[in-house]
Amino acid sequence: MQAQTHNRIAVFGGLYSNYLALESAIEDARRRNVDAFYCLGDLGAFGPHPDRIFPILLDHNVHVIRGNYDDSIGRGWSDCQCGYTDPRDNHFASVSYRYTYARTDPKWRPWLRDLPEHRRVDLGGKRILMCHGSPRRMNEFLWESATSTPFLDRLARRFDADVVLCTHTGIHWRRFLSDGKQFVNVGVLGRPENDGLTNVWYTILEAAGDSSDAPPAVSFIPVVYDHERLAAEMTAENLPEEFVETILTGWWTTCLEILPAKERKRGRY
Repeated sequence: MQAQTHNRIAVFGGLYSNYLALESAIEDARRRNVDAFYCLGDLGAFGPHPDRIFPILLDHNVHVIRGNYDDSIGRGWSDCQCGYTDPRDNHFASVSYRYTYARTDPKWRPWLRDLPEHRRVDLGGKRILMCHGSPRRMNEFLWESATSTPFLDRLARRFDADVVLCTHTGIHWRRFLSDGKQFVNVGVLGRPENDGLTNVWYTILEAAGDSSDAPPAVSFIPVVYDHERLAAEMTAENLPEEFVETILTGWWTTCLEILPAKERKRGRY
């Protein structure tokens, strides 16, 4: 299939059922005159009312790829394939997954299961590859501090991409590689970035005008949304107080053991 061609795109990372942030991000990106919307998967998890995500994605023609959550729910599996190794992290992942699975209408499972694992687009002549965790494994964690540039270089060459876009870790970052290539974690809309701020993030990529040799411009965009309403809905749904605290304070209280030392040091816990 030939890659779609664009000049300016908005890319959303994990949504985690945060339909309020998704609505705000779409509205913000429209004001910035993007050509298209893309989402890198993990539609459910963490937040309330997972079925509220689907109509928003469809109504706004958001192109979606399959994350580990979507893959598990689509296939009817009992585990989110999140990739955690710590017992406490796995406990909260299990709570989140059971809630999301039980409240996702079964009619969406075939749609989730059939989402592509990767997408390719052309942005001003540059080959953009979108994935969830990494191009080689859906739930692979690639960290700004702990993933080497030579490794990212090999991935970009192996998968024939000028720019690789991913999510999964929950924290945005960008790395310049050899030959003008880039590796970009677009962040997530589902929860804040463990920095004490309640906003979330998405990414805009823009073609470099008439110069096909120049790399696309990458902008990380903060999104302010009604986080207090989301927290109240989470409480009403009996989701863990640890999840609610993260939404209200901007500090992670779960999924901490997977963080490399530098990323964890930035947080409160």
